Amino acid sequence: MRKIIFLTLIILLLLSGCAQNENPKTQNTVKVTDMLGRSVEVSENVDRIVCIGPGALRLIVYLTAVDKVVGVESAEKDWSPYGRPYRIAHPELANLPTIGQGGPNPVPHPEEIIKVNPDIIFATYIDAQQADDLQQKTGVPVVVLSYGQLATFENEEIFTSLRLAGKILGKEKRAEEVVEFIQNIVTDLNSRTSDISDNEKPTVYVGGIGYKGQQGIESTECNFPPFVMVNAMNVVDEVNKPGHVFIDKEKLLEWNPDIIFIDENGLALVKSDYEENSEFYNSLNAFKNHNVYGILPFNYYTTNIGTALADAYYIGKVLYPDRFADIDPEQKADEIFKFLVGEQVYKEMKNVYGGFIRLNEW
Repeated sequence: MRKIIFLTLIILLLLSGCAQNENPKTQNTVKVTDMLGRSVEVSENVDRIVCIGPGALRLIVYLTAVDKVVGVESAEKDWSPYGRPYRIAHPELANLPTIGQGGPNPVPHPEEIIKVNPDIIFATYIDAQQADDLQQKTGVPVVVLSYGQLATFENEEIFTSLRLAGKILGKEKRAEEVVEFIQNIVTDLNSRTSDISDNEKPTVYVGGIGYKGQQGIESTECNFPPFVMVNAMNVVDEVNKPGHVFIDKEKLLEWNPDIIFIDENGLALVKSDYEENSEFYNSLNAFKNHNVYGILPFNYYTTNIGTALADAYYIGKVLYPDRFADIDPEQKADEIFKFLVGEQVYKEMKNVYGGFIRLNEW
């Protein structure tokens, strides 16, 4: 009898050891520091991901790790995908289980996250207390990534986040490729325009910029990233406020920019306002001279980096055609989208928004 008990114990111990060897993630972990400075212990082998908050899923797509995503927010399924190239390129994401309510103030559902059994939760735009609470409720490591200030384009925050996620996912090489790709485009845009003197530049303005929803002509941005990348003279920069601002129409009349760009997510609102206030619009030189152009929206669930880069090439072509004579903006957009999200999606966006176009008719 003792021999039988002894042999049984040995068998159980052996089976336990085999089980442990088959699941190395329960043993092998590493510590990382997330974008909030939190020390988080994560598995060395991450195979299952969920993403919470604006732009978190986008970074995972850039890292070509879509196959690891096991659940998505309701926003990723219910909102129109056309302002988010990563969702156009990956319609299969809409078929995944819902793990929370998306939006500027994301509401994760811990019980639904537990059901899909992720190895890690990537999150954006939550604070340390929220991250710790979610980690405690789910038992899943929460790593916070960052784009910087909402609806802006802060490269270093994005680059650091890409490298952090890349390290966790075993995608370090891809992370460096994405960072280099973006850096090379920014360098190219700057090199084409940096030596143009201010007196040779037209003054510019962008209206209709999305900010927590669609907005009209008064919605604009200081240091608008595509303008910055081509060294454009943005009349709004004198306001000297970070990121998004709302202005008075009288101020736009005072500035009276040579060229106006309209974020096409707000184009319908601008057209509606034009019908009611045509005298105001026709007092602006850009409207009188038909120098009004449409650009694709890139502030949709925070910054769609590829769209911002594509817009910059189109804006550069409009402002300085001789400096961009070799660029077809639509082809360039698809080149950018193909690299970042895996598909050429400019045509789909153009069909919905209008694409890169001179807006001669109102």
